[in-house]
Amino acid sequence: MSGVHVGIDLGTTYSLVAVVQNGEPKVIPNALGELLTPSAVNVDGDRVLVGRAARARALTHPEATAVSFKRDMGTDRKYELSGRTFTPEELSALVLAELKRDAEAALGAEVEEAVVTVPAYFGELQRRATRHACDLAGLHVERIINEPTAAALAYGLHHRASELRAVVLDLGGGTFDVTALEIMEGVIEIQASAGDTRLGGEDFVDAMIEHCLEWLATERGTELADDAVGRARLREACELAKRRLSDASETRLAVSGLPTSKGKLDFELPLSRARLEERFQPLLDRMLAPIERALRDAGRRASDAQEVLLVGGATRMPCIASLAAKLFGRLPLRSLPPDEAVAIGAAVQAALKAGDSAVADLVATDVAPFTLGIATAQKLHDSLVQGIFSPIIERGTVLPASRVERFCTISNAQTRLKLEVFQGEHARCEKNQRIGDFEVRGIPSGPAGTEAVDVRFSYDMNGVLDVDATIVSTNEAHTFTIERSAGRLSRRELEAARARLARLKFHPREALPNVTAISRADALYAELVGHERAQLGHALAVFRAALESQDPKLIAQQREALLAVLLALGREALK
Repeated sequence: MSGVHVGIDLGTTYSLVAVVQNGEPKVIPNALGELLTPSAVNVDGDRVLVGRAARARALTHPEATAVSFKRDMGTDRKYELSGRTFTPEELSALVLAELKRDAEAALGAEVEEAVVTVPAYFGELQRRATRHACDLAGLHVERIINEPTAAALAYGLHHRASELRAVVLDLGGGTFDVTALEIMEGVIEIQASAGDTRLGGEDFVDAMIEHCLEWLATERGTELADDAVGRARLREACELAKRRLSDASETRLAVSGLPTSKGKLDFELPLSRARLEERFQPLLDRMLAPIERALRDAGRRASDAQEVLLVGGATRMPCIASLAAKLFGRLPLRSLPPDEAVAIGAAVQAALKAGDSAVADLVATDVAPFTLGIATAQKLHDSLVQGIFSPIIERGTVLPASRVERFCTISNAQTRLKLEVFQGEHARCEKNQRIGDFEVRGIPSGPAGTEAVDVRFSYDMNGVLDVDATIVSTNEAHTFTIERSAGRLSRRELEAARARLARLKFHPREALPNVTAISRADALYAELVGHERAQLGHALAVFRAALESQDPKLIAQQREALLAVLLALGREALK
């Protein structure tokens, strides 16, 4: 069998891999038979765990586990895990490599190429960082696609004959995107995108944690101790309660033996959906500005939307559907599983790129989510005003795009020009995000304003920027790659990172169900007391004895028995 083309949704909380086979997209299960792989990495010496087992170990070994690192893509943040240092790109690469192995095991063929998704509002630095992660994972990726665009492709696959105007609201674990689009006979035209890369389901969990801490202070006169395990357990309990409140109007949040400044206490707090939604209101209000901007850029009113599509696991919260219904005057759609729509759309894009005839009638366009430009200066009377943002490619420009603007010298005998590249929407550069800078040298000496440089920005379908500058009088061209901006890895750094990751050892695929079962049981054991803890401890001991026997049949039997105990003890968050 020849190599396959897959689509990957690299998410903040969960990641997925999907493929189109026989004209139908499907999400590929991991080694545990699950469709969602937690975006979590745990390191123990030179051993690395990715996914469900790592997520469970975040409760028992938080200092050795990383989650939500997608939020730091394109930054200089470092993660310290068991004495090793990782960048967000390296951690993402470990997740991508795990998804690649899952796909190859399920499909019986090598992954020849992948299409990977990013939030529509990811900037140039974050997209470059995502490319670095793919490279480190050994994935051949020529196409990066925006998450709402992918969701629109998944929707369009099943509604090819439709002609409608739609808005996609994509609220994942760490980011929020809103995209206005139009579908006409299989052509999906993205008209505008906006978003917030620091707004997602994790922020709603943070709001719940703040609610719990306030209750501790006012009702118990204490505060949470500076204890990583305790904080991790409280976060997991809040996440579980948030999920339950998607279906129920009330629930109880409980953590036994929570470490506080007054010692350990059994924490139990009743929660109502209505009360929590009051806490969520500032987050819901933050969603309004990106929605309004996308509609304004698309030249639409909210009432023009014929469909509102909800994408991302966090949209399961009833307050999100309620917000959408109020804004758009119609009930939003979840015709595709919110967690899977982006991965399915990425698989459709991969099939399109591979020339699969089953999807040949689908076409998707995209637009630039940010304005890109350079810093300039202007003489006003006797003053020199610097740091003026001069756009070259405006947000909303259909991609791919290439635009050129001419800039003149501002001083007499000026022979060099410093180009500082920014993205954003503010008139002042310091309010925008700096991408990088470089110098154009060799400008002929002359009076101010007599020499000029043409600066060309080329922005491809992946949202990656290339910059060219040409001295007009000499026609001397310069092409620049910005190597040393935040989050940007040089070729040498990429090779060094690849070598570091190669020294790590993944648990054998066939051992993952056993490792994951033990990690989940250890996490739950820390939660329990009394008879329930003894019951789980016995099941764990029996399972570990079975592992020592190396009898595959006995191991499988005792693993199922241990999972049954976990299920019986009612910790659905650890399933």
